Amino acid sequence: MGFILRWVCAFVLLAATFNPTEFNYVNWARDQGAAHLSVAVLLGLLLFIGYLIYLRATLRSIGGFGMMLVLAVVGAGLWVLYDFGILRLDNSDSNLWLSLIALSFVLGIGLSWSHVRRALSGQSDMDDVDE
Repeated sequence: MGFILRWVCAFVLLAATFNPTEFNYVNWARDQGAAHLSVAVLLGLLLFIGYLIYLRATLRSIGGFGMMLVLAVVGAGLWVLYDFGILRLDNSDSNLWLSLIALSFVLGIGLSWSHVRRALSGQSDMDDVDE
């Protein structure tokens, strides 16, 4: 349940920033941001903090190579679905949603990896603390 919650939060973060509908931060800030500059800055900073949390945790737990590896596995899975005719890639909106799902999956795994590693190996990850 923990991974699903982390994945859903990553998806909401990505989809709130940009998605193929008109309801996203990028479109809103472009169209209405000048009239509501303080709100646009506040929302932008909140989104930025969310990205910092996810990206820092992901980079610390699985690293850049791990992120690329998870993305490659997700991409290969999509390729298999396409080869078997389950997935069609002729709709740009669905492609963007698939990209958001794939990226949120990478961020969800990155945020959850320390928990998975602890459950599998019994070892905890600890941040380096300077004293």
